[in-house]
Amino acid sequence: MTRKVHLITTGGTIASRRDESTGDVVAGLDGQALRAMLHDPLPGIEIEVEEFCNLNSFAIDLPMAFALATRINELLAREDCEGVVVTHGTDTMEESAYLADLLLASDKPVVFTGAQRAADEPDADGPRNIADSIRLAAAPAARGLGAMICFEQEFHAARDVSKTHTSRTDTFMSWEHGKLGEIDAGAICLHRRPALRRAYAPSAIEPNVTLIRLAMGMDGGYLHYAADHGSKAIVLEGFGRGNTPPSVTKAVAEVIKRGIPVIICSRCPRGRVLPVYGNGGATDLHRAGAIFAGDLSGHKARLLAAVLLGQGLDQDALRAEIEYLGG
Repeated sequence: MTRKVHLITTGGTIASRRDESTGDVVAGLDGQALRAMLHDPLPGIEIEVEEFCNLNSFAIDLPMAFALATRINELLAREDCEGVVVTHGTDTMEESAYLADLLLASDKPVVFTGAQRAADEPDADGPRNIADSIRLAAAPAARGLGAMICFEQEFHAARDVSKTHTSRTDTFMSWEHGKLGEIDAGAICLHRRPALRRAYAPSAIEPNVTLIRLAMGMDGGYLHYAADHGSKAIVLEGFGRGNTPPSVTKAVAEVIKRGIPVIICSRCPRGRVLPVYGNGGATDLHRAGAIFAGDLSGHKARLLAAVLLGQGLDQDALRAEIEYLGG
């Protein structure tokens, strides 16, 4: 039986070629051109192509990513659609994938993929990544896995995966929880299923969520600036277990008193935040009412807050959801 997969293209390196006049790598190939580049015939799978946009992913913002997630849900609602593949630039792929996962209204798989090498390079990695992703999206075993990233013959849960190298083709890794599985000679080899997933259905998301990464000696001025300029929530990537400089700790308490949630993550790529240290550290943040986001990265916590605020949750409900999904 033929299984239909919808391929949504958004641009990115996978759809880029080098401009001979400037030397710049620029997105420009449309969806049909990407479809034509596939070397694998993918027997038993019908592919329907749709071009959503044609941008490098550093130009995608939250409203556009929300619109993409909305379109994914519309396609998944079709009876003849088995799954969706999205080609996307790698710079912000993990963010679009996680937002899609938080908004997913179906158990059908959604697979994001792309490339680290432009389409006109002799060893371009895009065609194989697309073929593997289409196989994964069409596989019955992939149902219930949510949104994923498939890259270099591995697939990862959107919540856990990060881009870890600027240019290597094996850039995507899931530090703490490990990959979901791999694709070996065309076979889907599933190792685990994601445990920390929950879907929401806001009519819009709140884009005014600020992410601040801390460094030695920073003060609380950035928090006050964000609060004064419309931020509805602030995510802090603190040190280690979620500690902040004393002046930042003081500013966190002041911002929370103004009714603005402050969410604590770590700038470390592995491990969970936890209120352990006193004398101005994470225990004081906890007493002030800060929300600790487990092992979620700062940019994933920002997306979760944007969705939850769009859902209209109050601070207590916001805390409960973030603490649950933070693990």
